[in-house]
Amino acid sequence: MKLQGKTAVITGGGTGIGEGIARAFAAEGCRVVICGRRDEVLKQAANAWDGDPPFLCHAVDISSRDSVSSLFAWVASEVGPVDILVNSAGTNIKTRSMAEMEPDQWDHVMAINASGTYYCMHAVLPQMRERGEGLIINISSIAGKRSSPLGGVAYSASKFAMTALGTAVANEDAEHGIRVTNVYPGEVNTPILVNRPNPVSEEHRQSILQAEEVGELIAAIAGLPPNAHVSDVVIKPLKQPYS
Repeated sequence: MKLQGKTAVITGGGTGIGEGIARAFAAEGCRVVICGRRDEVLKQAANAWDGDPPFLCHAVDISSRDSVSSLFAWVASEVGPVDILVNSAGTNIKTRSMAEMEPDQWDHVMAINASGTYYCMHAVLPQMRERGEGLIINISSIAGKRSSPLGGVAYSASKFAMTALGTAVANEDAEHGIRVTNVYPGEVNTPILVNRPNPVSEEHRQSILQAEEVGELIAAIAGLPPNAHVSDVVIKPLKQPYS
């Protein structure tokens, strides 16, 4: 069990990719704290996991600095040092073009996808620097490398920001033994698909990546020795073009 004795905090850990990562980590012996906005969703995910160790839960609104500070204060007090941070929480909107989108929608997407990632990294980095080790994994998107109408203007911009943030911190903090990995999933069968402008069929959902498949990749990255740094990785369905 490659993650035995490690502690991970996973934002957006109650559903989708975050839950898939939480399950993959726990299966490798990692103690996992899943966090997100809705207590009931977190509890459902925790109850659905019957392995050992069990999931720990804590509500957080990552777009709020105060809420993020409260989360990591609780983790420090009740759980201990964070070895791995996974920034998996994210959102999108249905009106994705510049012509349709309203400024408050832009603010909403950027606050969660970009600023929320920054707040979590800012909260956890000091303890990682002090210990001289740590791993941060940012779940960006192919839209964070190739802007497209599928992701939309705000989502693509927020994921490009997440990408740049991860790369910059990786370069700055390598000397402190801290690794930052940016992951760029293509289409994944997660609850965020309900925000697509056009409904997604069940057939399409089953033909794309599943959350547990992404989770397996992330667990493999987390299990690498501390001198091995995966800076960027793309994972997508075979049938999805990448150009």
